[in-house]
Amino acid sequence: MTREQLEEMGPIDYVVIEWPGRQPDGAAAPLIVDLVDRGLIRVLDVAFMVKDGDGTVATIEVSDLEGFGEFEGASSGLLGKDDLEEAAATLEPGTAAAVLVWENRWMAPVAVALRRSGGQLVASGRLPVQAVLAALDALEAKSTTGA
Repeated sequence: MTREQLEEMGPIDYVVIEWPGRQPDGAAAPLIVDLVDRGLIRVLDVAFMVKDGDGTVATIEVSDLEGFGEFEGASSGLLGKDDLEEAAATLEPGTAAAVLVWENRWMAPVAVALRRSGGQLVASGRLPVQAVLAALDALEAKSTTGA
């Protein structure tokens, strides 16, 4: 990828998704493919792994997973061995995981305009839905107890 191509890209995100005790069933794959087909994201890297009960980590080939064939060969080189080791360290024993890196193509025009104006990303974050739900539950409990 050339520097010029990189300068035209949108923000790049990654996620590590863990499934307790089993491999992913591929239910999310068509939804991700739909986002790609609509030009909203571009998948840059995909990796799958398992962490045995004793903590041993092994990769899973995309071709071995049902429903994920569309992602075979998705490798930009951004996701390296060190990244996969770091992701594996976050996993609980007895789980399977996917590591996904994508470009937010829908945001590219804004990102390019910000960069050209001298702006730069200095912080970023996400609020997991589980955290939002827990906060709402806590607020609701507080309001019903009058505390």
